[in-house]
Amino acid sequence: MESAERELYSIGEVAERLGLHVRTVRNYVRDGRLKAVRIGKQYRISREDFEALTSRPSTDAPSGDPGGRGHLEVSSIVQVDGVGPDAAHRLSTFVTASAQSPRDAREPLRVQTVYDRERARMKIVILGGAADTAELLHLVDGLLGPDNGMFTTDGGQETHRA
Repeated sequence: MESAERELYSIGEVAERLGLHVRTVRNYVRDGRLKAVRIGKQYRISREDFEALTSRPSTDAPSGDPGGRGHLEVSSIVQVDGVGPDAAHRLSTFVTASAQSPRDAREPLRVQTVYDRERARMKIVILGGAADTAELLHLVDGLLGPDNGMFTTDGGQETHRA
């Protein structure tokens, strides 16, 4: 008898489901952010561990929650097209620093950025509370605006517009 909780995913399958590069998922495993079991030369991730990375079960909510709400976590993937490597580095630094800044949240935001130089594309993965995630997304939206000058080259030509 095989239950859904016992289903196993490969690193590639997890990467595909999250829209991430395989190396990013391997880093999650190496850093302990994603539990995995090594079977032979490959890692396998259980459905339960995959769901723990992307969302928390309601049993994780503290029993003394005065609002009577369960735990809420948002997973967001932002794709930024047409961005050069320097601007991607600046955006990555900005997003990471913003996520680590002190706030009144119970849990910090978790952010991962991936840049694909060949496609001039950047992905930002944000995991955290709804309000904090919305605030960070608002900052990113403002940063990508046409008048901020962040995505201009030395020649003054715009290299990106969200």
